Amino acid sequence: MGKTRSANRVIITGTTGMVGEGVLIRCLNSPEIDSVLVINRKTCGYVHPKLKEIIHQDFFNFAPIENQLSGYNACFFCLGITSVGAAKDVYFKMTYTLTMHVAETLSRLNKDMTFCYVSGGGTNPNGKLSWQKVKGRTENELMQLPFEQVFNLRPGFIKPIKEQKYAHKFYKFINWLFPIGRAISKNGFCTMEELGDAMINVLSHNNERKILEGSDIIKLAKEPA
Repeated sequence: MGKTRSANRVIITGTTGMVGEGVLIRCLNSPEIDSVLVINRKTCGYVHPKLKEIIHQDFFNFAPIENQLSGYNACFFCLGITSVGAAKDVYFKMTYTLTMHVAETLSRLNKDMTFCYVSGGGTNPNGKLSWQKVKGRTENELMQLPFEQVFNLRPGFIKPIKEQKYAHKFYKFINWLFPIGRAISKNGFCTMEELGDAMINVLSHNNERKILEGSDIIKLAKEPA
């Protein structure tokens, strides 16, 4: 730590999903973030002086928008699908292949970039479940790319921000479980505010490659800016 940056210019993916939207809200509200670029297949619906949005359909081909992706020092990658009900080849393509294509493109265009990948609790490259191995492989290979820093974040249950538009509806019925779960296992329960703030706070770190479990996310979120 100890490194200071004159400006933090962040790319966020997945802002039409709950995690990406929550991270976007925290970035727009943070004085530590100077500008935000979001890349979506459809508009996220947010308007803010710090925000620019690119609508782009093919995340496997960034060539048409490459000239708009340089000059950023962070990417908060929040795009992904659930493995529930997904065919193994589809899950692999949308989790590993897509993530690596975006990351490889950004690492080539932005040599001083910090890349934060929202993985998931239980990820394990040597795990018994297919999704654990796919996310584990993705984490491992991201850390081999020529980014300045890579952080793989493994949240479990995430309590959304109250004003979020894209939070799953079932959360309103199960949020009462959060304080109970948090008391039992910090690794398994964090808030959306903590996840977003942890990502923002790693931008003051220098030359790190880490896996952050739930308790690490909570601790990092409390760091002074």
